[in-house]
Amino acid sequence: MDSNKNPELSFNFPPFLRVFKDGKVERFMGTDSVPPSLNIETGVNSKDIVIEPETGVSARLYIPKINDQSQKLPLLVYFHGGAFCIETSSSPTYHNYLDSLVAEANVVAVSIEYRRAPEHPLPVAYDDCWAAVKWVVSHSNSQGPEPWLNDYADLDRLFFAGDSAGANLSHNMAIRAGTRAHELGSVKVSGIILIHPYFWGKDPVGAEVKDLQKKGLVDSLWLFVCPTTSGCDDPLINPATDPKLASLGCGRVLVFVAEKDTLRDRGWFYHETLGKSGWSGVVEVMEAEGEDHVFHLFNPTCDKAVAMLKQMAMFLNMAQCKS
Repeated sequence: MDSNKNPELSFNFPPFLRVFKDGKVERFMGTDSVPPSLNIETGVNSKDIVIEPETGVSARLYIPKINDQSQKLPLLVYFHGGAFCIETSSSPTYHNYLDSLVAEANVVAVSIEYRRAPEHPLPVAYDDCWAAVKWVVSHSNSQGPEPWLNDYADLDRLFFAGDSAGANLSHNMAIRAGTRAHELGSVKVSGIILIHPYFWGKDPVGAEVKDLQKKGLVDSLWLFVCPTTSGCDDPLINPATDPKLASLGCGRVLVFVAEKDTLRDRGWFYHETLGKSGWSGVVEVMEAEGEDHVFHLFNPTCDKAVAMLKQMAMFLNMAQCKS
């Protein structure tokens, strides 16, 4: 992320993006998009909707093949990854993965399109996602603005999920669900799924102590996407420093980590910290041996990615609301 090699650059994050001193942003990944469609093979249908016209917050909705019109389905709110600065809900990577997940789990999904850094630095994405969550919850009486959610989604089985930065968003939305529950009315979050979560901290944990140069790079990324932060011990990026952690507003948490992932030890540390916080729910971790960060997106048909998908589907169909 050293920008000194090019005097015109203010920030360089290869191979993902670079930012010039004049404010121009060049993204090299996550720029392609595919339209919503009916997948003939899976039976999953999708469409795009606008949530907040004034901010541009939107979402891609997915419904599986509906066999029983009277049977409502679990509702998954998904937050895509990309270090808060690349990727979209309409990219081929995320569209295809959500299609597969919806088909496997037989759930309704809302994949959120939030504004990204550096044009919209954090905490903008957190506020965008919370606005989206409240929009979703407005369908709890089956009288919201979106017919698919009114007709097919069971708000008594509401879940958040995301990968990397999206997992961070999922956690922080669950924190808001617990500390600002009045904004969600009677709706409770049943559980959250954190895939290779983007958490960090000032002091290294686990294998981070072996590669302080890489730790420095991740440090600088957080300061780039959240320039107003107090640092890498900001509760937004380091849940262990959050005095409100025990108020996490869900009953179950499933964390996925990958053995070769730089963020692996943060996932395990989250499991340990949450378990000791006084939170009354259940948290479990699944580790994929020999795999790296978000491997399931790059190789979704490999055995471990397929196993992850099935574990997620089980979680979405088994978890109960926290009382």
